[in-house]
Order: sequence, then C-alpha cells, then structure tokens
Amino acid sequence: MDFGFSEEQEMLRQSARALLEKECSSAVVRRLMEDERGFDPALWKKMAELGWLGLVIPEAYGGGGLSYVDLVLVMEEMGRVVLPSPFIWTVMFAEAIKRAGTDAQRSSLLPKIAAGNLIATVAYLEPSPSWSADGIRMAARPDGTGFLLDGTKLFVNDAHIADWFLVAVRTGDAAERGITLFALESSRTGISVTPLNTMDQTRKLAEVKFTGVKVEPSDAVGEVGSGWNILSQVIDRGKVMLAGEMVGGAQKVLEMAVDYAKVRVQFGRPIGSFQAVQHKCANMMIDVEGAKSAVYYASWAVSNEVAESSLAAAVAKAAASDAFRRVSAEGIQVHGGIGFTWDHDMHLYFKRAKSSEFTFGDANWNRELVAQGINL
Repeated sequence: MDFGFSEEQEMLRQSARALLEKECSSAVVRRLMEDERGFDPALWKKMAELGWLGLVIPEAYGGGGLSYVDLVLVMEEMGRVVLPSPFIWTVMFAEAIKRAGTDAQRSSLLPKIAAGNLIATVAYLEPSPSWSADGIRMAARPDGTGFLLDGTKLFVNDAHIADWFLVAVRTGDAAERGITLFALESSRTGISVTPLNTMDQTRKLAEVKFTGVKVEPSDAVGEVGSGWNILSQVIDRGKVMLAGEMVGGAQKVLEMAVDYAKVRVQFGRPIGSFQAVQHKCANMMIDVEGAKSAVYYASWAVSNEVAESSLAAAVAKAAASDAFRRVSAEGIQVHGGIGFTWDHDMHLYFKRAKSSEFTFGDANWNRELVAQGINL
C-alpha cells in the first residue's frame, strides 16, 4: 500500500501554495479583517478558475470529480496563510446538494458553485448550547403545501455575503428523524442577517433570523424529516476540511518558530541551542505530525464512504484542534515578547486556532462522539 501522495497531488499542493503565498500575504489578511465582506472576490475567482471550488463536485456538473484527499491538500495551504474565505461552508452546501438534492437543484446550483458564481453557507446552530440534533429547535410550521420558518440561527459563517443558505429546521418531534434541510436564497422575504463581533476577525459570523419565511417542498434537500443523516455527513466532511486547514496553520507556526529560534540570539547564542526551546519545537512537531496522520486518514475514509468515516472525522477534528491550539501557543512562547504584539503574525494563527477549535464541536465533544461510536 502506498501511503504517499501522487505526483498530481503534489502538483496540486504546489500550485495552491504558489497562488496563496502570492495573493494572500499577512498584509492582505489584515486588510480583509477590516473589510466588511471578509474575503477577496478576485482571489475567489482565481480559486474557482483553478478548480478548487469544484474539486469534489462531479464532472457532470462542472467539477473536478476528485476526492477529499485532494481537497485536504488545498486546505492545508489555505491554513498556512490564514485565508479569510467562505470556501469551507460553500463546499459543505455543495456536498449536501450533491448527496441529497433534486436533479433541478444539482443542475442549477452545482455548476454555479464550481464556477465561483455562488457563495453559500450552512445555518444549523442555535441558542441551545449543543452541536447535536437536539440543539436544532427552530420549528417549521405547516402552511398549505409547504412550511413557514420562524426562529434564529447563530454563528453562521459568512452569512452576510452568502447567496444561499442550507438551513436545518425541525419538522417533527423525534430527535433525529424530525429534522429537515432546506436550500434557500438569502434574498428570500423574511430573512435578515446581523453580523456578530468575533475574536478571530478572519472569520465573519452572523445571526440569521427567519420571520415567516415561506418554503415549499421543492426547497427541501432530501426527504422531509431525514435531514439529520444528510447534515451529519456534510458536517463530517466539514470537519475534515477544517482539520486540514488547521494542520496547515500548525505546520506554518512550527516553521516560523524554528526559523526564529535559529536567528534570535540571547546570552551570545541562538535560542534554538537551548534545550528548553528545542523541547518546545520537538513537541510542536509531534503534535503536527500526529494530527496530519489523523486528517489524511479521515480524508481517505470520507472519500471512500467507509463505515468508520464519521469516527475518523471526529478523531481528525479532535487531534487538529489540540495540535493547533498547543502549537500556536508554544509558537508565541518561542517568539517571546514580540510574539504577543499586534504587529506580529503569531496572533493571527493563535486566534484562528481558537475559533477553529470550537467550530463543529471542540476536541472533548468529538472525542465523546468517538467514545459513543465504539460503545465506551
């Protein structure tokens, strides 16, 4: 068995790094942090032209028909530059349409996503402090042949620029059987978006309110009442993408810390010659390499639809969350005082690590999912 990447995959990684290092410097990231849109439309189009947005979309709909293993390589490069982008949420929306959408939904939405002409997001979290199906309490009231939606979704990524939402609502009483997914245009009457203040300014979050929003059966993604199974699969793939981004960020922090330890002189010698600093860097490398292994396996597992893919995604998210948090904190310590300043880029990675840690559930939550999955 070959555990390495193919020549084509390495070329994909190299091309992604070349574009992002050129187009998304830390100066660009800081500018986008202050931009109310939170992303660069010109770079978004270049990403689409390179096929990134359609990597896992079937060729019949304008995509590349590749796997999440290929996609994770691109996600690592996004993580290395702390790319502000609605990429993950748009791909998750596309995944839901690909897996459970109608022929009309696939034909109308997937080509637009692949071409970079449509931005989407996923709205499922609510004021209830839970990432499980029980946390979805926003009800859809029957109204003629369709439903009326009333309620609030919180922490919706890039909702202020999204053209479409994948919305999870409750159409029944049972915990998992009663959830339905709807694909809705953001311009639909009754939808309002309020930006939220965030610690990580490279991630834009919003509160989305639904007030008497009319939806029809044709808006449903999958069967009414069976949305949790679809959403779980989409979230698993979101975890894999985010974990790939996190290990890319952690790898970059490790490289920055090692480079700094080689040139920063204290007491007449580089600080990298001190055993305490060496131990920090060695522990950082162990964290990064361990998380990479978990992420690469999870990307293979979800691509091949293996039975344990959900557990693999949870393990990857937990490992990447722990690794990025520890590595970014240790990276600041290696840099010393300069690492704490606003002028240094370390804080960009540290804040991204913290916001990513709690997206799709923190490490403890995902480890609990694994424990439940293996009946511990």
